[in-house]
Amino acid sequence: MRSILPILFSFIFLVSCNEYQKVLKNEDVKAKYDMAEKFYEEGDYKRAKRLFEQIAPKYVGKPQGERVMFFFADSYFKTGDYYLSGYQFERFIKSYPKSDKIQEASYLGAKSYYELSPKYSLDQTDTDKALGKLQNFINTYPESEFFADANAMAQELTTKKEKKQIEIAKQFDKLGEFNYPILVSAISALDNFITDNPGSEYREDAFYYRVKASANLAFNSTPRRMQERLNEAMEAYNALKKSYPDTKYDKEATNLYEKITKRLEGYQEKAK
Repeated sequence: MRSILPILFSFIFLVSCNEYQKVLKNEDVKAKYDMAEKFYEEGDYKRAKRLFEQIAPKYVGKPQGERVMFFFADSYFKTGDYYLSGYQFERFIKSYPKSDKIQEASYLGAKSYYELSPKYSLDQTDTDKALGKLQNFINTYPESEFFADANAMAQELTTKKEKKQIEIAKQFDKLGEFNYPILVSAISALDNFITDNPGSEYREDAFYYRVKASANLAFNSTPRRMQERLNEAMEAYNALKKSYPDTKYDKEATNLYEKITKRLEGYQEKAK
């Protein structure tokens, strides 16, 4: 019996493959439709997708068109073809705005772009698109069963974008040790980050790197601008300590504070 079972399964598989190839090549739309649904229900999304691809144009404007188009888009999603699933779900939403599946299609379309979002160091165009889609879904369907998942994805992508912003600012700061106009850009970028991202997990980092960039700019300024910039660096330090009294950067920040204070005291001595 054990030796017969593998042979039997192989036979069934070959028959299924032959039947699939036969239906794939003929012009019987109804046969393709039935087999596509069968494969979809069985979880064979790859073969279902290929059949839906052939018949989808044939069902435009027909009662079964809504069902075919949703399954077609979802087959792309289930096989990890997220560019096309995002596109097909967008088409579905435009074609069937009153569908019972519109909420799920909106969610899966947004999730398609979420899956396309690259790591933070790369171009974030797809991340921006995913965030737009997710935010639209969150605003439109606050009672949806998919709401919590959509919200979590949106937060993850927001954090990814914040990480990219803070890393760019840190690079400005690093390069600015040798190029002072870049230090000015670093300070501006960090100011904007702090203002634009009040709840970010990277906000403390931004406060500290603003102190560091401001101090470096001051230490390397001309005598005419140094005192003014030392005062600005001190303001940046005070802002860090006010927002994060027990900052994880306390040792580094205190070291900068002492250097700033020492130089400012030199100006005070001259003024006497």
